[in-house]
Amino acid sequence: MTMTGGCYCGALRYEVTGRPLFKAQCHCRACQHIAGGGPNYFMVLPPDGFAYVTGAPKRFARPDLEQPVTREFCETCGTHITTRRPDLNGVVLKVGTLDDPAAFGGPKAAIFMEDRQPFHIVADDVPCFETLPTGG
Repeated sequence: MTMTGGCYCGALRYEVTGRPLFKAQCHCRACQHIAGGGPNYFMVLPPDGFAYVTGAPKRFARPDLEQPVTREFCETCGTHITTRRPDLNGVVLKVGTLDDPAAFGGPKAAIFMEDRQPFHIVADDVPCFETLPTGG
C-alpha cells in the first residue's frame, strides 16, 4: 500500500508505504486546537513507513510539558502533517493531508472522549475510549 500527500501550499510532500498500525479520531483539547474545533482524524504509521519527499517540516514541542509531542507542519501555509510522541514508535499522520483522504477508510476508535464536545460526531459502530485504549 502506497499513499501520498502534503500540505495545502505544496511545499511539503510525503509518501506512506505499508499499512497503518492504528486509525482513529481524537477528541483531546490539543487536537481540537489543531483541527479547528472538531476531532482530529489520524493514522499511526511505522516510522519507516513515512518519508518526506519534498521539503522539510518546521517542528514545535511545548517547552512547558514534561514529555511533549513534536508537531511537524508546513512553515509556509501552517498545515499540520504529523505528530511524534516520545512514548510511541510510530508517526501520527493527519488524514486530511492525504491526496486521497478516502483511503483512510474511517476510524477504528474514538479516543479522548473525556474532552468530546457536544457537536462532535462519532459513528455508532466506532468503539469509544475516555482516554487511550489499553496498550495505546
